[in-house]
Amino acid sequence: MEQKYQDLKFKAYSIAKEIDLNKIAEQCNLRKKYTWEEPLILNEPELSGIIGYDAVEGRQVMVFSFGCVVFVNTTNSEVQKFFDYLISLNFELDISNAYLYSDDYEMKIDPASEMEFTDEYVVTPEYEVFIPELIATVIAKSVALEKVEVKMEGITDAVDGMIAKIEKGKMRLDYKNLVRTTARIARHSYNTIAYIMILDKPDVTWANSQAQNFYDRMANTFELNDRFEILQRKKDILNGIMDNFSSVTNSVRGLFVEWVIVALITFEIVLAVYEFIRDYIR
Repeated sequence: MEQKYQDLKFKAYSIAKEIDLNKIAEQCNLRKKYTWEEPLILNEPELSGIIGYDAVEGRQVMVFSFGCVVFVNTTNSEVQKFFDYLISLNFELDISNAYLYSDDYEMKIDPASEMEFTDEYVVTPEYEVFIPELIATVIAKSVALEKVEVKMEGITDAVDGMIAKIEKGKMRLDYKNLVRTTARIARHSYNTIAYIMILDKPDVTWANSQAQNFYDRMANTFELNDRFEILQRKKDILNGIMDNFSSVTNSVRGLFVEWVIVALITFEIVLAVYEFIRDYIR
């Protein structure tokens, strides 16, 4: 077994809403056309051109369309150089929060050990070519999902504020704010399903039962499905609350319109009586 496979260290960052893989592939003279489902894998030859010197054997970077980058056996300096490279391609990156939404992981090989999964490392008795990509895929989804979870908390706080207003008897809510919050809920639901593709599995898992078993155990270790279900339940609850808010707001708006109509009718009656009395007095 080659030495480079004895200790693979992964570092995942969520740095963008999405990344155009084909734009990077073209810059690196890779002729393959990438779809949304597969990562762009950059090895030593491509990395050498990006970081400006010969990359050490075993270095690897995997870029995912949903805005995550996973580095394998790279240094902090090389990570920053890669970020600078992406910026030079005019990608809209959130580098300031890159270290906030990140995770470390490690693959260890021990021929005398059984397969073992933890949230910090995996131990495998032998190296399989599909393992690095599957590890990178799971931790990339995990950090992307973490960002969605944090933003969902922000939406929950906004809804809490609306509830507090109603509790204080302020029945009229800003209709634009209601629509904006509902759109934010829908957007985050879309991001988890369509962007991060939590429910989708890499192609290799459909053709290789070992790969499927490895991916399922990795995903279970990071609780991807459970976290996704929790987000979905939160979204359903928030949507229910927003529907109630909309009903209350529409009722208040309808009641206001009714009172305006009553006021106008009353005004017309008073005006007619006034004119009748005035004409009678004359």
